Amino acid sequence: MTKYKLVLLRHGEGAWNKENRFCSWVDQKLSSNGIKEAQNCGKHLKALGFQFDHVFTSILSRSIQTAWLVLEEMGQEWVPTQSSWRLNERHYGALIGLNRAEMALNHGEEQVKIWRRSYDVTPPPITESHPYYKEIYDDRRYKCCDVSQDKLPKAESLKEVLERLIPYWNEKIAPELKSGKMILISAHGNSTRALLKHLEGISDEDIVNVTLPTGVPVLLELDENLRPLGHHQFLGDQEAVQAAIRKVEDQGKVQPVEKK
Repeated sequence: MTKYKLVLLRHGEGAWNKENRFCSWVDQKLSSNGIKEAQNCGKHLKALGFQFDHVFTSILSRSIQTAWLVLEEMGQEWVPTQSSWRLNERHYGALIGLNRAEMALNHGEEQVKIWRRSYDVTPPPITESHPYYKEIYDDRRYKCCDVSQDKLPKAESLKEVLERLIPYWNEKIAPELKSGKMILISAHGNSTRALLKHLEGISDEDIVNVTLPTGVPVLLELDENLRPLGHHQFLGDQEAVQAAIRKVEDQGKVQPVEKK
């Protein structure tokens, strides 16, 4: 019997999603399409009758903006929102800013899939010579975290994302759920994948094949111990959801050359 319901959401499309670049901790706003995705998500959740009591986001703008737009469409702008770096996207280190398709051409699709999807492979770390290093680490939001700035990651595997996320889940989110509140987590592809792995017990091998499209809500039904009662469900038109998943998976493949 379902005791709690949890809705997870990967933010709407950002500018670098559209350009097929590793965005990671670089702060990007939603693209025009991403705004529509978030608004459509809000309309769909409203139509399904969801009423949220608390919303959790990362401290990246695309996650926060998505939550705002969803709540606005639902007429629930007043719902308390809490943001933490622990829900941030995976830190892709030296890969930040690079184009996935170009990397597939240079390094092979399998290597790019390992960097993007594997559980315990960490990409090369970002260094001070990286063009986005100062933009990230000089940002005031990272001076307000619950760890000192020198302890923030310079690159992460999905395993490391889960390790920094679990304390926040245990201390902040799970107690809210257990108190009977309806929770929305507006986060990122990899922080959401990490949480799904933890809650559903997905193996290290199988998590490679879990893909989340932008702007599509995911429902988890949980028992009194916060264990899932079934597989996570994508809410929305299933044909459109599968098309969106294929689009994300194709981002790490060599793109065909357009004929002129």
